[in-house]
Amino acid sequence: MAFSISPFRFKQLSIILLQLLLLWSASHGRMHEFKIEEATIDRIHRAFNNGDLSPRKLSKIYVRRINKLNPSLRAVLELNPAALTDASRVQKLNRASRPLYGIPILLKDNIGTAALLNTTAGSAALLGAASAGDAGVVVRLRDAGAVILGKASMSEWANFRSFSAPDGWCARGGQGVNPYNPAATPSGSSSGSAIAVAANLAAVSLGTETDGSILFPAAAQSLVGIKPTVGLTSRAGVIPISPRQDTVGPIARTVEDAVRVLEVIVGYDAGDSEATATAEKFIPRGGYRQFLRHRGLKGKRLGVLRRPFFDFPQGSDIVHAAFQTHLQTLRDEGAIVVDNLEISNISVILDSSKSGEAVALLAEFKLALNAYLASLPSSPVRSLADVIAFNNANPLEEKTKEYGQVVFELSQQTTGIGSLERQALGQLARLSAEGLEKLMKEERLDAVVAPEATAALKLATGSDGVAVATVLAIGGYPGIVVPAGFDGQGVPFGICFGGLKGSEPALIEIAYGFEQATKIRIPPTIGRQMVSPPW
Repeated sequence: MAFSISPFRFKQLSIILLQLLLLWSASHGRMHEFKIEEATIDRIHRAFNNGDLSPRKLSKIYVRRINKLNPSLRAVLELNPAALTDASRVQKLNRASRPLYGIPILLKDNIGTAALLNTTAGSAALLGAASAGDAGVVVRLRDAGAVILGKASMSEWANFRSFSAPDGWCARGGQGVNPYNPAATPSGSSSGSAIAVAANLAAVSLGTETDGSILFPAAAQSLVGIKPTVGLTSRAGVIPISPRQDTVGPIARTVEDAVRVLEVIVGYDAGDSEATATAEKFIPRGGYRQFLRHRGLKGKRLGVLRRPFFDFPQGSDIVHAAFQTHLQTLRDEGAIVVDNLEISNISVILDSSKSGEAVALLAEFKLALNAYLASLPSSPVRSLADVIAFNNANPLEEKTKEYGQVVFELSQQTTGIGSLERQALGQLARLSAEGLEKLMKEERLDAVVAPEATAALKLATGSDGVAVATVLAIGGYPGIVVPAGFDGQGVPFGICFGGLKGSEPALIEIAYGFEQATKIRIPPTIGRQMVSPPW
């Protein structure tokens, strides 16, 4: 029996076949066209696995994007000249044993690297100094297969030089720019690390915190920032402020990505033996990713630190309304919300001149910085006194005259840990024990909850508001900030979950549960202000 088809039917079938072919071609093309914007570690690894991408190609994409956007954002101080070579080397490694295989990472410029890259804390004084080698966390990143893309800008000397220098400014890079609204502060001092990740100049980054320097910029750029328990991550090879308060942590666009990086950089390091040995007991068997649970909020007791953290200044109606919604979300997701809590002596804790934090940090900084500078194989400066003299004499540090270096000068006047400093340290310990620790134990809390909205409040009202970071800082406690919204001028703000030492597993469950229930982050519209809050 012969088969026949009418010309009309043949034309219809031909059109259908052509459409199917075009659809297949389009989808096949898209499969091979990797979109860098908001790419997660998981999505990057899937692209590696299916052959759409390689570590070298990915690093090239990020380098091109940095070259295009960094002149206006000033988030990156320098690129790693060996980044593409390193990416090619990573391509030959076993993927299965490298959790950050091929992932490009930017480092805050106070985190040391061996050769090729400067480590300057944003200052001209340390240009050309030779680091003793990779910082402890950098060794772990490289072992995990990460590609060190370069150094991120920062508030010079981690905001510990002057009272008047703006957040995000340093002599080497100039003023860093918040990609959501250039009129808003990028916050500090891990400003460049946050700007870069928000603007998709890197997959993830590392920042450091002494008092707010991860949590603040992460919130100001609609990011996730993890401030780990002090000692959980090594500070070896990091330009210090205070060994008692300094910590290194990840900044990422998602909780999962931040946790993936955290899991790699924690652990004992002989270069920071005392702190990392003490904190090593907090690391859970099986790592931290097991706590990425969609229902992580269920059954958690969360304490709302109403006073003074929810006392928003006049003109912050959007922020206030957002947090009322968020507290209800926590309840809806199964958390037990214990409201209207206040930490004992909170007004003293938040005043560094009364708590003893200022006294302690000034003495600790001089001792720690002098030891760090003395340990370098070569350096233009060997002491805090040398840095002060350099700033006064060098034209690259001309802003010293405008912003001053009074914090440096006060620190230089200290003479070690004497009776005044010991008294301050004792008071800080008591304030922590009788404050956050007592509250959490009495109320049987898994975490405390507070806003982190300093950048948004500053632009909208002229007031920074009050942040919980200092409470966490003086006790060496961990905290995680997650995107929580945008004000009327498009400036992001975050919600902070904090806990006692070693409480990272619970904080991760809580932060991930909140993130999955809200999904607030959107990328910035580079070059154009957002005119309305998108959440």
